[in-house]
Amino acid sequence: MKAKTEQLFKKYGIFFIFIGMVVLMSILSPAFLKVGNLLNVIRQISVIGLIACGVTMIIITTGIDLSSGSVLALAAVVAASFAQKSDWAARMYPSIDVPVIVPILLGLLVGAVCGLICGAIIAKTKIPPFISTLGMMIVARGAALIYSNGRPISSLKDSYNFIGQGKVLGIPLPIIILAIVAILTHVLLTNTKFGKYVYAIGGNENAAVVSGINVDKYKIMIYTYAGMLSGLSGIVLSSRISSGQPGLGLSYELDAIASAVIGGTSLNGGIGKISGTIIGALIIGVLNNGLDLLNVSAYWQQIVKGMIIVGAVILDERKNNGKK
Repeated sequence: MKAKTEQLFKKYGIFFIFIGMVVLMSILSPAFLKVGNLLNVIRQISVIGLIACGVTMIIITTGIDLSSGSVLALAAVVAASFAQKSDWAARMYPSIDVPVIVPILLGLLVGAVCGLICGAIIAKTKIPPFISTLGMMIVARGAALIYSNGRPISSLKDSYNFIGQGKVLGIPLPIIILAIVAILTHVLLTNTKFGKYVYAIGGNENAAVVSGINVDKYKIMIYTYAGMLSGLSGIVLSSRISSGQPGLGLSYELDAIASAVIGGTSLNGGIGKISGTIIGALIIGVLNNGLDLLNVSAYWQQIVKGMIIVGAVILDERKNNGKK
């Protein structure tokens, strides 16, 4: 019986922790369980969740991505510049109205290109992902500042703002976007050759090479996909606040990494699920929201979040050591 309980907790422990946090917060603050507040929690973590889906793939391959927040900012300012009510096309050609699909595609393209560059550098030069993505973090942030002249890009079209502010059947659109991306990424990881190769590379890269997997090709694809999701998160965030700002996304990459690690993705590679990552993001969201409702200082919130991340890594290490 004890063995079964331990096995059950190892498999679904993160879900039990999440339920426990929800129960605790609902007891401490009756306002927590209101539908509006619960939707707000999920909407707030939607941007982090989008980034975390891509970061999960990267961590499974024993990589890391420190550039997500900066890529988000660059994609946001580029997309916002083409989503203004009085954009350059409208000024030069008053009869032309740039459709909302244009800034969306440009934002996704910016993110994908940044990810492609990171992946190519890692694959071809064999430098650590930490260094490649750290460089991109600095470059992308600088590019966002140059592109926007260090100023917010506002006066965005209603059709663009709808992405971050609109609702479909009463559900905020960012939540729907996160659900679609999470399901798509889950399917990619669990039901495709691509997903099998992702786990194979993370489990043992040398064995993957020997078995005929083009590791460089798949690493580039993984980082490109993660970059595209960072670009999508930039679109969602800029449309939600009706402004593309070069300072957006600061430390978002750390929250995304934390979501993946808390959700059970192993920093040693080869282990991770999107469902766990989403639960990890929700745990961070519940924690932040609950502490806000309890009027706990934001400074203390950072300390608590840091302790949870360290605790999650310690548990992960012990679990992996127990398997050896």
